[in-house]
Amino acid sequence: MRRLAFLLLVCAAFSGVSANVARWAPDFAWLKSGGSRTTLKSLRGQPVVLVVAPSPEHRNFRKQAKELAKTYQLLGNDKAVMVAAFTGEPGVIRSNIPFVLAANPGAIVQSYGVAGDFAVFVIGRDGNLDEISDRVLPGQRVLDIINNSFVPQRDNRRAE
Repeated sequence: MRRLAFLLLVCAAFSGVSANVARWAPDFAWLKSGGSRTTLKSLRGQPVVLVVAPSPEHRNFRKQAKELAKTYQLLGNDKAVMVAAFTGEPGVIRSNIPFVLAANPGAIVQSYGVAGDFAVFVIGRDGNLDEISDRVLPGQRVLDIINNSFVPQRDNRRAE
């Protein structure tokens, strides 16, 4: 009987608690056009797609940019921010998608545990690392991950 009472007490205590972030995305920075530095933490409330590659000419980076372009209008509606971290040589990104360039790609590789030369990370509005891939993700998959993460689901439940 005591165990049941204790269990009910614990359940009641946690019934109003919202879900916690399962895996925080490590923070990183980039320079804004005016030269000021900003960080991932400043984008809470906006989804972020981080693409790590050796250069903008890398085959998988070009493929990923092409995939994101297919759904960019919808990603833009969600205020998604695209970030590129080039570990080798910088260059011009040939895409109609505005990417911001990470300030310290080496630190990103280390903090995100990138093993190969290419990776894609989808970071939710809550700062949770929602997807990790070493392969090119279809644009629709990225959009689905963003729209089905915790924050949009919670907001949809509240609206009902």
